[in-house]
Amino acid sequence: MARLLLILALVATAFWVYTIVDCAVQPAARHRGVSKPAWMVIVIVLPVLGGILWFVIGRGRAGRPLLRRAPDDDPEFLGGLSARARADQDERIRRLEEELAQLDSEADDPRDTPPAPGPNTDGPGGKPGTDDDGRGQRGAVG
Repeated sequence: MARLLLILALVATAFWVYTIVDCAVQPAARHRGVSKPAWMVIVIVLPVLGGILWFVIGRGRAGRPLLRRAPDDDPEFLGGLSARARADQDERIRRLEEELAQLDSEADDPRDTPPAPGPNTDGPGGKPGTDDDGRGQRGAVG
């Protein structure tokens, strides 16, 4: 009987150590239920029961292999990048339109425009020329 208990204790200890190592090396994305540190505590505090719970509930199956892709091959990354680029471009366009509207409003300000030229007073003797047309040209037939 003592031999059987010794063998069971040895198997339980090996199972406990294997469960701790398996729980520690699994990526956090494959832990189900609770977080990785919580599973570590459960497995360490409840040696055999925690190991059974880990393999039944906590250890997620690898549904699809994790492929490491370069960023330019990852459609999710490229989708996020193009969305960010579009948002940046939209922001730049909005700022440029604001600046253009501000410049237009400054040009429309009557205080900034020079006064309009008055009638031509360059006739003989400083009097307005009588033979000027509306454009200020002398001798033009109107």
